[in-house]
Amino acid sequence: MITSKLTSKAQTTIPQPVRAALRLQKGDELLYEIDGERVVLSRVKRDGAGDEPFRAFHEWESAADRKAYGKL
Repeated sequence: MITSKLTSKAQTTIPQPVRAALRLQKGDELLYEIDGERVVLSRVKRDGAGDEPFRAFHEWESAADRKAYGKL
């Protein structure tokens, strides 16, 4: 069993065996899935978007937005 402690700021270090198992690297995003009293930790797979900072803002992809801001 692998454990880690929670700091007063609700932070923890992901133990090295877990980082190795998930092949985590600096900048990787983590996914937490809550299942009752258990949490499954996974690495978010990159979708080829690279480091595009606005890839999460799909709500701004309407025709009205493209018309209003398309030439910026």
